[in-house]
Amino acid sequence: MKYIDEYRDPALVLRLVEEIGKRAVKCWTIMEICGGQTHSIMRNGLDQLLPPNIRLVHGPGCPVCVTPLETIERALAIAAMPGVILTSFGDMLRVPGSQKDLFMARSEGADVRIVFSPLEALQIARDNPSKEVVFLAVGFETTAPANAMAVRQAAREGLSNFSELVSQVMVPPAMRAILSLPGNRVQGFLAAGHVCAIMGWEEYEPVAEEFGVPVVPAGFEPVDLLDGILKVVEMLEEGRGGVVNAYGRVVSREGNREARRVMNEVFEVADRPWRGIGVIPKSGLVLLPEYARFDAEKRFDLGHIAPQESPLCRSGEVLQGHLKPSDCPAFGRECSPQTPLGATMVSSEGACAAYYRYHRNPFVL
Repeated sequence: MKYIDEYRDPALVLRLVEEIGKRAVKCWTIMEICGGQTHSIMRNGLDQLLPPNIRLVHGPGCPVCVTPLETIERALAIAAMPGVILTSFGDMLRVPGSQKDLFMARSEGADVRIVFSPLEALQIARDNPSKEVVFLAVGFETTAPANAMAVRQAAREGLSNFSELVSQVMVPPAMRAILSLPGNRVQGFLAAGHVCAIMGWEEYEPVAEEFGVPVVPAGFEPVDLLDGILKVVEMLEEGRGGVVNAYGRVVSREGNREARRVMNEVFEVADRPWRGIGVIPKSGLVLLPEYARFDAEKRFDLGHIAPQESPLCRSGEVLQGHLKPSDCPAFGRECSPQTPLGATMVSSEGACAAYYRYHRNPFVL
């Protein structure tokens, strides 16, 4: 299959691993931002193939994982209200709140539905004019255009029963926050290919210049990832920062201009809390004032919510690259996919879930 099989070629994988070993003279720590990349690395055993002086750590690139606990509690409170249909992607229904998740809320009678697109939630609103339909809108820049389009379409149609509970975040501010942390060990980044397909890679240039680090947009197949790692290693060994694109078949410098235009028409930049990390300045997107009537947080007055994280969960340290999932004392014991303490064990892109599922498996070519 063109553009798939060739990026899983075992011979090419081994050649890239050999080249990385030749180029990597010093010890380097590289963070892949995207949870999808983390799962591909673990599923294909790439971390086990790399030379021991190349250390991969896993960043906060899982939107489900960084959605604030307060947002989950707000979603649970809204779902419990009469006359409300709460919609979201499937992963979000299993994210633990302080006491329960949205699946448990559904079992208790709440009308909680899985959708595959915010436009599907919009159709539910059309079909149920007597109900308040809320879409839990989470994600990075990848999902923001579709979420913006749903709000814009609701405004055009005058749908007064549709709103979004927004938890949109952006990658570059998170990278800057990680690099600014005391004790930071990250020396280079693999940037998420799908985010860069929307935003391009020009927005990473200021971060790379400010901190002198290499940033390499990469794809998700084994060859994509190893090619990206090789480019990061080459830049690190040469002592230079900057952005080098390793995903040219998908990513351009300017990204998808139309998608960016729709985002800017509906959203504006604001400070955002990240689960396990805290508030990162100018790291999120919120609805512009002219679309405030579609903001579920404003539509449903829930007052102050102060949820409590599990004291055993150390997912924040995982998201910041300070801790490997398997180094957490609760990993595989109190915390498992069946009994998750944090979102990183729930999400299909969560680092803890990847380690639980794949870490014991050898790489098979």
